[in-house]
Amino acid sequence: MQFTLIAVIAGLGGLLFGYDTGVISGALLFIRHVFHLGPTMQGVVVAIALAAAAVGAAFAGSLSDSFGRRIILLITALIFIVGALVSAVAWSVAILLLGRVLVGAAIGVASMLTPMYLSEISPPEKRGAIVTINQFYITLGIVVSYGVGFLLSHGGNGWRWMLGLGAVPGVVLFAGMLTLPESPRWLAGKRREDAARRALIFLRGREDVTDELSALRQDIAREDRATAPWSVLFEKRARRPLIVGIGLAIFQQVTGINTVIYFAPTIFLKAGLPSASVSILATAGVGVVNVVMTLVAMRLLDVAGRRKLLLWGLAGMLVTLVILSVSFMIGLHGSLALVTVLSVAAYVAFFAIGLGPVFWLLIAEIFPLAVRGRGMSLATISNWTFNMLVSITFLDLVHGFGRGPTFLIYAAMTLATIVFTWFLVPETKGRSLEEIEAALEGEEKLAA
Repeated sequence: MQFTLIAVIAGLGGLLFGYDTGVISGALLFIRHVFHLGPTMQGVVVAIALAAAAVGAAFAGSLSDSFGRRIILLITALIFIVGALVSAVAWSVAILLLGRVLVGAAIGVASMLTPMYLSEISPPEKRGAIVTINQFYITLGIVVSYGVGFLLSHGGNGWRWMLGLGAVPGVVLFAGMLTLPESPRWLAGKRREDAARRALIFLRGREDVTDELSALRQDIAREDRATAPWSVLFEKRARRPLIVGIGLAIFQQVTGINTVIYFAPTIFLKAGLPSASVSILATAGVGVVNVVMTLVAMRLLDVAGRRKLLLWGLAGMLVTLVILSVSFMIGLHGSLALVTVLSVAAYVAFFAIGLGPVFWLLIAEIFPLAVRGRGMSLATISNWTFNMLVSITFLDLVHGFGRGPTFLIYAAMTLATIVFTWFLVPETKGRSLEEIEAALEGEEKLAA
């Protein structure tokens, strides 16, 4: 029970991520009229936070390796609070963009650091479910933001409350992290073994942590973990983790998930739903599907395995994207709105059991401890960079090619992801982080 509470508190970083990525979809319907934004500037309002997230992720790895996971998460929570409040009171596009930059930097750090911290405090047999708490919180934050968007969609200044309420999870994360210990793996890597022992005792709720501490010592003895240079990431032993981490980071975005998260109300309006409120309500329904299927993934990741769920999820995404694309291209008239909502819901469901949680879990598992922060940082930078590129180009692609061909492009990217996963992505179910590192250094297949 104690460890579950600890994981729940630590996972709140995902709630920051989820709320802000979701809330802009509803707020954008009103912001575009208040500030008279065209399609390109709407994309900028979304994408500038993603660019800032990439920058935040770029610094998060080195900062967390130097100063610790806990202190950086505390600072991140404070930045998010300030950014949410600045966005809410924005009286010009420039101030709105400033707030979005602050919020984006914070969620970039949180998106990288939260799964890392969770993976490092988790016992091997529970790591899949515990790290996926982060993904659950992301989906919960998204659906909460949709619900808030619907409730506030009838007032002219409701968008300010939508953005400002994002400060609340920041306050909760800050308060919660004050009660938690530093990562015992990071402490041991800094040769602070007494502190690492105390952290393990707190996390496990028992005095006997000798075996786990001994495993940490053996891992650290293989090299100087505290001062490993960036060049370690590009050595042969880290090559496969780097390819897998960055590859999945890119594929998670170019398969189109955040076009749905950010622009679902806009997509549903174009498909024929009658109003902004109804479109936001339909989007909230999709968000609920996302939460429910993430809970399913939490139960299955440590049973079925990471790789199997990833492949099944990608296959489902491919089918639903093709259906969505064909529906838009042939035009189903009165049925188009229903087919669109159902296809988007199914697409999100398959993403939620596969590519959504598995990417974040794997990058928290596969990098060597010596450069885990830096490796996750590079993967997260890639993720946010392509998130930005996909988001800023989506409306222009739709305008230039049409909705059907645009979603067909994302379907082609999903097929490429299936091929990549089949040949390169390892199975890590049930192995300790030390065993995974040793196996990948030896270029073992790590298959189920």
